[in-house]
Amino acid sequence: MEKDKLKTGILKKEIINIFKKFGLSNNHALISANALINAELVGAYGHGLSRLKMYCDRIKKKVINPKPKIKIKKISQSISHIDADNSIGFVAADIAIKEAIQNAQKTGIGMVAVKNSGHYGLSGYYAEQAVRKNLITMIYTNAPPAVAPHGALKSLFGTNPICFGTPTGSKIPFILDTSISMINRGKIRFAAKNNQKIPEGVALDKFGKPTTDAKKALQGVQLPIAGFRGSGLAWMVDILSGVLTGGNHAGRVKDPFEDFSGPQNIGHLFITFKTNLFVKNYNTRIKDNIRKIKRLPKVRGIKEIMYPGQNKYIRLKMNSKKDIKILKSTKNDLEILKN
Repeated sequence: MEKDKLKTGILKKEIINIFKKFGLSNNHALISANALINAELVGAYGHGLSRLKMYCDRIKKKVINPKPKIKIKKISQSISHIDADNSIGFVAADIAIKEAIQNAQKTGIGMVAVKNSGHYGLSGYYAEQAVRKNLITMIYTNAPPAVAPHGALKSLFGTNPICFGTPTGSKIPFILDTSISMINRGKIRFAAKNNQKIPEGVALDKFGKPTTDAKKALQGVQLPIAGFRGSGLAWMVDILSGVLTGGNHAGRVKDPFEDFSGPQNIGHLFITFKTNLFVKNYNTRIKDNIRKIKRLPKVRGIKEIMYPGQNKYIRLKMNSKKDIKILKSTKNDLEILKN
């Protein structure tokens, strides 16, 4: 596949200008551009620039509101409920994690529910903001149907990521950000767009047969991690981020690429809390926890036992020093959107 290289600063300005052209304010365009650039830098290409056209298409079709009147309802000093007014998901999530951080800093714990939002990219991107403030965080969001509930023949649950973050007492945070499917849907869409195969054992076609064809996988069913356990986790996330928040649930979240009949109304739940709620020496204890695990005997070929977030941090640091490589197809999207 042919790729072009663009300097991060130049690419970021282009994305901001595109979002502004489609009606976002300068601040909202900046928030959205930062999230997309971050996805590229950490290697999560399925959540990066490959989605830019989709966001712009949804704004153009009036199913993303470029000028939202976002309302924050304070339920208590610790709890807030946000109506995102069908804003682009990046903006809703940015406001929500900042509100959750602020609540936790005041009372020890912050809980923020969001309704009427959209796809917000990587959960870990928001988790890291809380961890940098020395807070532990848990984040849940649902997604369009992709995974069949255990025992069902039809997709209903999204890939519904589960995210957990904690300070580690070092500069590299512990960030577990994982979908409940074998691979996330963004990777399959990326593979379909660029005529790539997907791994075996991650999806079935519409006839229920295993497939490595990304396009057939999108028409079929993605497989959850750990069988019925993964299905149960997907259901849990659907309840926490959909039923609880006022967002869509039970398969009602619209596919952002294919269904322009209305807003997605995705729900998110952000939970943050201080590390010293129960013990005063959390940093010492978490360092001991990580050190003990890292010192375990290693299987052949493994140089270091890594905790979640380490590899992503290394990729971010390494890629931040380079120009961003983008596919020709993505570059073409950028040119079309700019003009």
